[in-house]
Amino acid sequence: MATAEQRLQELNIALPPPPKPVAKYQPTVQVGNLLYVSGHGPAKEEGKPMLLGKLGAGLSVEQGKESARLVGLNILATVRNALGSLNRVKRLVKTLGMVNAAPDFHDHPLVINGFSELMAQVFGEEAGVGSRSAVGMGSLPGNIPVEIECVFEVD
Repeated sequence: MATAEQRLQELNIALPPPPKPVAKYQPTVQVGNLLYVSGHGPAKEEGKPMLLGKLGAGLSVEQGKESARLVGLNILATVRNALGSLNRVKRLVKTLGMVNAAPDFHDHPLVINGFSELMAQVFGEEAGVGSRSAVGMGSLPGNIPVEIECVFEVD
């Protein structure tokens, strides 16, 4: 069975540099065998402007799903930076996905699937799929479409 680092190579995924905190917090905190990852926004794609705005008010579900995947890339970069290797991740335990959404938007779970599908690709179906909440927010910092925080079990 391929490791998480091998899967990244197989999927031709290059992680961005880990994002630096934009306020007073730690990107990760490890307590025992749990790694708590602070809320992250989307990674910036080279050559593309950063997508901003609300789902259901200018942004489509597909755009939101891609934003959630880009959040996942930032989280993977942060986790690798904290642990030295993604191979130390035993499993994704919990995900909180927050969607910058118009009041009548109802497809939050479909948006957060962009993150969840990436985690399943990298860590496998069993270890990459944990418990999850996908909720709508009236706004998110900097008008980003998606913010995600999560908890990993690690070696």
